[in-house]
Amino acid sequence: MTDPDHIDGAELVGPSIPESAVPGVVVRAHGKFYEVQEIGGDRTLLAELRGSIKRYRQKTGIVAVGDRVLVTELDDGEGRIESVLPRRSVLQRPGRGPAGTQQVILANPDQALFMFSVAQPDPHRRMLDRFLILSEATGVPALIGINKLDLDSDDDPSHRPPAHAMFEDYQVIYPVFYFSAKHRIGLDPVADALHGKLTVIAGPSGVGKSSLLNALDPGGDRAIQAISDSTGKGRHTTTSAQIYRLGPDTFVADTPGMRALAMSSIVPEVLDQYFPEFRPMLGSCFYADCKHLSEPGCAVIEAVERGEIPVGRYQSYCALRTGVPD
Repeated sequence: MTDPDHIDGAELVGPSIPESAVPGVVVRAHGKFYEVQEIGGDRTLLAELRGSIKRYRQKTGIVAVGDRVLVTELDDGEGRIESVLPRRSVLQRPGRGPAGTQQVILANPDQALFMFSVAQPDPHRRMLDRFLILSEATGVPALIGINKLDLDSDDDPSHRPPAHAMFEDYQVIYPVFYFSAKHRIGLDPVADALHGKLTVIAGPSGVGKSSLLNALDPGGDRAIQAISDSTGKGRHTTTSAQIYRLGPDTFVADTPGMRALAMSSIVPEVLDQYFPEFRPMLGSCFYADCKHLSEPGCAVIEAVERGEIPVGRYQSYCALRTGVPD
């Protein structure tokens, strides 16, 4: 899903860039209009592309949410994108047909925060594993956030295990944060982890993604909404990614469709490579094409039996490898 040919390309520029152009991040797309948040400043401009750069980057689209750009302010809160900087990373869906255009979900993510809750709803480990596979496949570092820590109680009538026990398998592989957005417990480590980065945030409905954003940025996204209302452009509902600014250089992206994307382009034969705890054993199986399901001499299965690979993670791999539905 990450295509270096479309990430490391040359900067897309017009004939000349005005001295008044400032760096910004595309935070939302509305057809031919893009909302650009000035980096290090307070302005949000509704901008169009400069005509001379529209012929570039046709296979992935010229501009996507998350792109770093240079933009000049025109009139009435509008602007013009003068330059699109090369992409460092990308989350994208494959195009249809041999020459299909890649649908970029988000450009330049630095990391991903996969959010689940202690309860209400109960955590879905298989979904978390899918998200982590997506992260491994795209090279985007993963963080795990467990919200509603206030519901983590020894007196739980459902006899649910404590949160730290439920996610013990992951803590040796990925950073795991436990917090309560509602009660503002444990938020400082999360804020530190997000600082200075563009972070994708994903998780099932009801886990408190909006509550976390509100807790980290009580002011919300008022500037962007004001621009849209005043110009009358871009009022329609968008299903593309949307970026929220939490600080001068700190951004969080809400990305509809991440759940469906998570396994859309994963080839079963390389699934084992996206489980980091499997990697020391890969290449040591008796059969070169070992699926790690029931083959004799499988180094992965032997590692599970020795307790070196968590049983739950191995079971998740088997279910995903064989296509067993949740």
